[in-house]
Amino acid sequence: MFVTRLISGIALVLIVTIMNIAGGPVLEAALLIIALIGLREFYQATGVITGEKKAGRKPGAFELAGMIGTILYYITALAGYYAFSTPVSMDLLMPVILLTFFAMVSIYVFAFPRFEGKTVMHAFFGFIYVPVMLHFIFMTRMLEHGEYLVWLIYIVSWVCDTCAYCVGMLLGRHKLAPVLSPKKSVEGAVGGILGSALASSLYAFILEKQGLITGELIWLFVLVGIFGSLISQIGDLTASAFKRNCDIKDYGSLIPGHGGILDRFDSVILAAPMIYFLLFMYGRLTS
Repeated sequence: MFVTRLISGIALVLIVTIMNIAGGPVLEAALLIIALIGLREFYQATGVITGEKKAGRKPGAFELAGMIGTILYYITALAGYYAFSTPVSMDLLMPVILLTFFAMVSIYVFAFPRFEGKTVMHAFFGFIYVPVMLHFIFMTRMLEHGEYLVWLIYIVSWVCDTCAYCVGMLLGRHKLAPVLSPKKSVEGAVGGILGSALASSLYAFILEKQGLITGELIWLFVLVGIFGSLISQIGDLTASAFKRNCDIKDYGSLIPGHGGILDRFDSVILAAPMIYFLLFMYGRLTS
């Protein structure tokens, strides 16, 4: 199990490395695939349509709306970036979000009473939770110096996971969320935050030594490490809460030893927008 998990982890890191170095259409296409798979996992878990959990079924109306909305969202973002040669703003993407919402509400209304109200809520939430949140990876990559900044999302999220696990195993005494995740501890959470802050500052120091950033940005990287790790842990717990409610162990089995896309990217999903906005606002304040 450990060997399988290790090999899968290395393969995943290689894929992430390639898509982030390439940027542009390659990154957007890779994120789109990840988002579509993750969205389907979420819809399967929450039972967005009747028969959602049955293998080999045909896509239902809500799933199609979510998938089409996701594709339009990513295409619009990529086209907007190349049209204006600047990081695409949410002003351009908001119409896609609204259209997706209107489509799902229309399905609910005109098919009434075939679907319950919670179905449309799960469908739209899943669209925001997975594709929209994940897309902040692309938006971060498109920022000035984004080829370096985008790595903060993975450093913060995955270092936090590792440090929280290790510190929790060694020093964990006080339960963080005893009902939701009994193995997580307050000590582990603190260890994750400190580990992310340290890793972010080390990354900043390396970039500074290479002349890629200025020394005063180290404090910004530390800030990103602290707040990003806080949100990443909430993201991890959020995914766990959904699994508890849906009575499943993993979202899928796509990544051997890890589970599904959402099992591996659960912390990244919420950390990405937090890190993007911290970096974006800093750029605005200093420009």
